[in-house]
Amino acid sequence: MMEFGWPWAFALVPLPFVVRRFFPAAPQTRAGALRVPFFDSIASMRGGLLPPTLGRRALLAVMTTAWIFLVVAAARPMWVGEPVALPAEGRDLMLAVDLSGSMAREDFTLGGRAADRLTVVKEVAEDFIGRREGDRLGLVLFGTRAYLQAPLTFDRPTVQTLLDEAQIGLAGEETAIGDAIGIATKRLRDRPADSRVLVLLTDGASNAGALDPVDAARLAAAEGIRIYTIGVGADQIAMRSAFGTRMVNPSADLDERALSEIADLTGGAYFRAKNIEGLANVYREIDRLEPAVAEPLYVRPTKDLFEWPLGIALALSLGIGLAEIRPSFGATGHVSSEVA
Repeated sequence: MMEFGWPWAFALVPLPFVVRRFFPAAPQTRAGALRVPFFDSIASMRGGLLPPTLGRRALLAVMTTAWIFLVVAAARPMWVGEPVALPAEGRDLMLAVDLSGSMAREDFTLGGRAADRLTVVKEVAEDFIGRREGDRLGLVLFGTRAYLQAPLTFDRPTVQTLLDEAQIGLAGEETAIGDAIGIATKRLRDRPADSRVLVLLTDGASNAGALDPVDAARLAAAEGIRIYTIGVGADQIAMRSAFGTRMVNPSADLDERALSEIADLTGGAYFRAKNIEGLANVYREIDRLEPAVAEPLYVRPTKDLFEWPLGIALALSLGIGLAEIRPSFGATGHVSSEVA
């Protein structure tokens, strides 16, 4: 769709006619005229292609057309395209997921069958990632070591794919919670202060890494990063043995005290997920506490077109100039038997 950036410029269209109407040309005078006895011979040599009256009208039409195109160019015509959605500026949200050996315990149920903790985490996190439209998401995986798997990005499908490809034990069998917080802090500290969020999920206690989890949380708090910690794992399962069936707690090594302290230090919250429904509720609660930006921004791309009418106006002006220089174009000039 064509639009004009400065439509008020069209008010200039009648300007030449107004000037001609209220400021007439100075009258010609015979004072100081030179009488030429062979004027008729000169006039016959200057004869043009068009009759004098028709030539003046043609020139007036060309000048009017050139002026109109010049005004159109001044009105700044542009082509405005269809609206294009842009990713809205949301939060910078880093996910830290535990890949230690204990995540292989099958104390969850998925689709009526026993499932390990990491499989359930991937299943629930897919919906969470899908809902975070407008946010930059990143992924830190940790076991004995912690590493950045995905930097902060609007490409949520890629983050989901990288999480799906994560395997238990990929980063070692132990749990380096402090290092995971440290890597996430390093990536988040350069982002806008109000949008720095870390969601850390684990099923155990920190027993590896260079950083103590609480010390790392203090560093994160100093950078204005809110940490939401999630402890996953059932609180009891039935174990069969030679002495019969007995109930055991598969999450006995979960360090809830440390996870609560990390959340408290940073202004976040600690959540306990004992099954897949509980984990889904945790992510929905984080959605409520850290709402995503729902409406994307829209822009309409524009392309300036002023060069086209401007080029036509210049070409017509050039033609007028050449016609004035070349006498044979038409008898537009005034020839008199008396040359001033």
